[in-house]
Amino acid sequence: MTDLDHTRTAHSTLQRSVETRLPTRHGTFRMMGYEGAGGLGHVALVMGDVESSSGPPPLVRVHSECLTGDALGSYRCDCGEQLQAALAAIAAEGRGALIYARGHEGRGIGLLAKLHAYALQDTGVDTVDANLRLGYPADARDYSEVAGILHDLGATRITLLTANPEKGERLNDYGIEVAARRRPAVEDRPENAFYLDTKRRRMRHDAISALPDAWSMLLAGQVPPMSALTSDAERELVERYGPLAQATGALTIAQMGQSIDGFIASRTGDGARLTGEVDHTHLHRLRAQVDAVVVGASTVIADDARLTVRLTAGAHPVRVVLDPRARLPRTAHVLTESEAPTLWIIGDEAPDPTEVANPLPHVSVVRAPVSERGFAPADVLALLHERGLERVLVEGGGRLVSAFLAAGALDRLFITVAPVLIGDGVPGLRFNGSPRLAEAVRAPNRRWNLGEDVCTEFVLADS
Repeated sequence: MTDLDHTRTAHSTLQRSVETRLPTRHGTFRMMGYEGAGGLGHVALVMGDVESSSGPPPLVRVHSECLTGDALGSYRCDCGEQLQAALAAIAAEGRGALIYARGHEGRGIGLLAKLHAYALQDTGVDTVDANLRLGYPADARDYSEVAGILHDLGATRITLLTANPEKGERLNDYGIEVAARRRPAVEDRPENAFYLDTKRRRMRHDAISALPDAWSMLLAGQVPPMSALTSDAERELVERYGPLAQATGALTIAQMGQSIDGFIASRTGDGARLTGEVDHTHLHRLRAQVDAVVVGASTVIADDARLTVRLTAGAHPVRVVLDPRARLPRTAHVLTESEAPTLWIIGDEAPDPTEVANPLPHVSVVRAPVSERGFAPADVLALLHERGLERVLVEGGGRLVSAFLAAGALDRLFITVAPVLIGDGVPGLRFNGSPRLAEAVRAPNRRWNLGEDVCTEFVLADS
């Protein structure tokens, strides 16, 4: 009998017997109970639609039963912490399932046998040799009923949350396509370091370096639990950018650096180094979290900005240049360098730039209606949303950011203030304000230091 035949046999005896709701600290899950051939009941905790045909592969954790770790909080293993981290990751994604596999205690040897293995480990024997000395395999777990549950849920193509590559291979054998594998965000402890090191050396588990860092998880739209983070730097990243990672649907944010007296450049237009390197990295992190970055033609002409992600990990956004009169120099980086797509939006009556020279394949020229005040923010966003560009960063210059703010088109606004007095120059944020302070724009906000600069984030709309 092949593994797949075994799965079909297991699936024929597996029965979903009950479904209910389970509120947890991570959110409310649908909870399904399954009766297996061995008389043990398995549990599936499901959030959202996990059928593989309804979108990207859902996030799935196959969690082996572990009384000592899951219920008693043991630090000899990392099972309990992995259980909570997995539920948190699924909740953060809003779509996924955790299969709690009974009969997997001690990698399938049972609770009392596991305790005998613990006693051997107390004498210095590692976890693999302890099982072998007791006459058991290093790993005796069977995944056929787990695969049957996933088939029942329609989750036949998944992203598997595990550090164990063999688990993915076994599920593949049983007809479950593991499209990707992600290591749970759980740190080692002194009490389980030897145990985990053994699994990495002798059972092919991922090395600690394979742990997705906090930034990688944020880019994937997940917010790791603070308890799983090992450094202040990662905690800072999660606190700062976690709300953006969790935002769903259309999102429009803006970022601008200005002097303490409100200018983005000197009167000659020199503003390239107004804020420091830490703020530049912050800007690149914002770029990495959006689909498109929008600037005015004046910004490109002044700085020849590349508008790509270079100071952090992440994909380049689509570069969107608002150029009502089609005056962008043909030598601009956004037109000549193909590392990212460029959407060149020109006025409906602007001269045709292709009459001078056809743009490179990465450049798309789009015409849009324009008034004396420029393109309407709502029109720009509608144009971008039509192209599937829902997460948008408005990066400058000052008039453009001010226009989006005045139009009520921003969900969040980041303003970084440098401890510099310019006195006269290109103004930063400017709009028609209220005659009374009581009517001024006030919004929930946070602030943090970026080197010598101070960044303030205004939350202008729920996202």
